Amino acid sequence: MKKESISVFDIFKIGVGPSSSHTLGPWRAALRFLDSIREYGIDKVSTVQVLLYGSLAKTGIGHGTDVAVLLGLCGEDPVTFDVNQITPRMQWVVEQRKIMLGGEAEVNFNPAADIIFLYTESLAMHPNALTFLCTFSDGQHIAETYYSIGGGFVLKEGEGTSAGTVVDLPFPVDKSSELLHWCMKTGLSISEVVMENEHAWRNEPETREGVLNIWRTMRDCIYRGCHVQGELPGGLHVNRRAAALNKKLLKGRTYNNYEEWVMAIRDGGSGFQYTLDWVSCFALAVNEENASFSRVVTAPTNGAAGVVPAVLQYYIAFCDGFDDEHIIRYLLTASEIGSIFKKGATLSAAMGGCQAEIGVSSAMAAAALTECLGGTPRQCMMAAEIAMEHHLGLTCDPVAGLVQVPCIERNTMGSIKAITASQLALQSNPDHAKVSLDAVVNTMWQTAQDMNHKYKETAEGGLALNFPINLSEC
Repeated sequence: MKKESISVFDIFKIGVGPSSSHTLGPWRAALRFLDSIREYGIDKVSTVQVLLYGSLAKTGIGHGTDVAVLLGLCGEDPVTFDVNQITPRMQWVVEQRKIMLGGEAEVNFNPAADIIFLYTESLAMHPNALTFLCTFSDGQHIAETYYSIGGGFVLKEGEGTSAGTVVDLPFPVDKSSELLHWCMKTGLSISEVVMENEHAWRNEPETREGVLNIWRTMRDCIYRGCHVQGELPGGLHVNRRAAALNKKLLKGRTYNNYEEWVMAIRDGGSGFQYTLDWVSCFALAVNEENASFSRVVTAPTNGAAGVVPAVLQYYIAFCDGFDDEHIIRYLLTASEIGSIFKKGATLSAAMGGCQAEIGVSSAMAAAALTECLGGTPRQCMMAAEIAMEHHLGLTCDPVAGLVQVPCIERNTMGSIKAITASQLALQSNPDHAKVSLDAVVNTMWQTAQDMNHKYKETAEGGLALNFPINLSEC
């Protein structure tokens, strides 16, 4: 079996909402296809078409898949593209029926005809598949198929099953038992093992700065989401709640920036209900931003982007975790748990239901919080196991194919479960644990394989069928 080496920056990717598998993945696939076009010559392109299969077709409109592939073909970077320009850019393409391919050549392109939604067709390898077709003025043509396999990871047909790079790591880890082995042998914590492995890609100062940049993006997303009111796009008429909750909880306390906001939150006390409301507020804020095509961090996916930052924000506001060292430890630990689930199961809701998104993110946050609160590596893994154990079988049934109902609230639930799992592990002896993290990873994958396809991000089952609306209006 080909080993897969996954960096912290593979698990945590800066991108644009609302979906890592349906937005960020197709966007990155389009950028890769653009590289292939360049080998032939962008100035020679006559036509470009995109075929969307399976889940990408069924929930692609609600997830902005069509928008993502267009921006990717235009050569835009999801990390830096100004999200405020999405709507005007799309309006120009629709009106002019042209795209600026790679930002270099104007090519005729009618989104209504050239992005084809194949609702009844799926490819065998993965339900999130898309094919790019391109013809050139000299009669040549190319076609490439990509699979968006969850968390923004993309595979080109023929590449095999590994989405990560293969490098020689000092402490290779595919399973939690291997991670525990290295921790016990070296005396290092989980985050320290991860940092040593990251040296295979870059030096420690670069890793630290990169991780802090991930946090800054998460932080800005939380803060922005707590101060923006209005209705989410898409036609469900879902009102944003985080801003109103933020205002209610602060009770008139004033602030001018993020740091003062944290102090204002702390000044409100640490009662159970107060703390619980804030954790929900943090998670709501992130995923309301995600649903608004704003900038978020996959953690490990966009649909579950609120859990890891919400629990970290809880740690910062209520557990004295407001320093760079603790933030770095938290995110490194979380990333390693995410990579174990990626290798042993899936991060794709189209493959495994929402247990692969909210369940994994809750496990990541639980382990990370446990390490930062002084837990041992075994307690961290116990916390991750507890969090996932109580998400097993969770379906993905987005109403109208939008990452809003029930997705946004599920992030609040995953956050609370992560904190609860951490507390249970910290108050427990892992020697007495009945279920290992590896066992729950295997169980999650078995459950994913048994799950009916209609509960795997197709909007064909569950709440997506029983919600009292006219879906044609969305």
